[in-house]
Amino acid sequence: MDAALSEEQEEIRRTLRELLRGRCGGDEVRAAVRTAAGYDEALWGALARRLGLPGLALPTAYGGVGCGPVELALACEETGRALLPSPLLATAVFAAPLLAALGTAAQRAELLPRIADGALTAALAVPGRALPAVLGLVHGVAPDQPVASGEACGSRGSTPGVAVPAGPWGAALDAAEWAGGGRAGGVQARVRDGGWRLYGQVEQVLDGHSARLLLVAARTGGYTRGRVLVFAVRGNAPGLVRTRLTALDETRPQARIELRDVPAELLGEDSADVAGALAALGGPAAAALAAEAVGAADAALARTVDHVRTREQFGRPIGSFQAVKHRLADVYVMVQSARSAAYYAAWAADGQEGRVAGPLALAAALEAQRAAAGEAVQLHGGIGITWEHDAQLYLKRAASDELLFGPAHRLRARAADRDGLFATAVTA
Repeated sequence: MDAALSEEQEEIRRTLRELLRGRCGGDEVRAAVRTAAGYDEALWGALARRLGLPGLALPTAYGGVGCGPVELALACEETGRALLPSPLLATAVFAAPLLAALGTAAQRAELLPRIADGALTAALAVPGRALPAVLGLVHGVAPDQPVASGEACGSRGSTPGVAVPAGPWGAALDAAEWAGGGRAGGVQARVRDGGWRLYGQVEQVLDGHSARLLLVAARTGGYTRGRVLVFAVRGNAPGLVRTRLTALDETRPQARIELRDVPAELLGEDSADVAGALAALGGPAAAALAAEAVGAADAALARTVDHVRTREQFGRPIGSFQAVKHRLADVYVMVQSARSAAYYAAWAADGQEGRVAGPLALAAALEAQRAAAGEAVQLHGGIGITWEHDAQLYLKRAASDELLFGPAHRLRARAADRDGLFATAVTA
């Protein structure tokens, strides 16, 4: 692996940072999240036209830029640094790669160019709030069951609330509990009048209230012989009800999706390896998420360093006190280590190694983001917890990311189990 960025990669970083610096300050972020879309649509259009951001990692055959996970991670680091509210994560990181992997030639030809030029935004809807487990980032846990605080790698029992890692998604996910499991709840798919219809509800869909296309994972075929498929649902489909939820982090809008006899189009063929496609998506997605968290952590740290250089106590800047230096030095080391891990995960994302490196990088990035945001609030003093200051935005992003994609100990447990780290201990 060559750790140095190419000239093209440096240009992507520099151009995106300059564009966001001029149009994505704290006031602009607050204004954007309060719009109906939850983001600045004009800015999103500019990012699509000038940088091809939505199609950065899509093939040139579909109007994309033709770059890979490393370039997408670069972009995510810069959007994380600015806390940019945008459909980038939902559209380019989750939905577009899944569409490319599962869609038919006709579906790819119709939808991917529209995603690449920014005209079409998309979101992935996975019932049961099980997105990290479905992507293979953490062990599967049945919906609405808490994770035991003492969860151990390699556990093979079926105790409620304890991770059960049998199978590619864990035992709970093998039974497709997250998609309804053939019982009430989740999302069910049935054929009626010659077409597919979806019934059910999905919570916490990122950008689900504004996406023009939803990719919905649904259960079909009953309980004993059922399987999970992915369906494309248009944003204006009859019977679709979307409600924007109140989220801890306003820069990550979430929605409740209700499907009431909604017409849907099967993504790909009914024999498609949905589990494999989602698991393959986990490595690149984790690398992008890790890079985004690193960008936010680095920005929070930079703001804090600037503040302690000017805030005085006892007649001298508080940054001159040894205790403050040590605290910020620790955060700096965490951020730099997390950045290295994120880019290694992006470099290895397309291979088997990326399935281990991705969760580990994301765990390190989430911890660095939490530490940087926490120190930002602490060292800014009373102003750090006010609505008017940006420090609270970074703290909310850190807390929200851990709830949505972590926590770190579960990410590490899954990576250790996938790598066979404790295989000897389990068999013994």
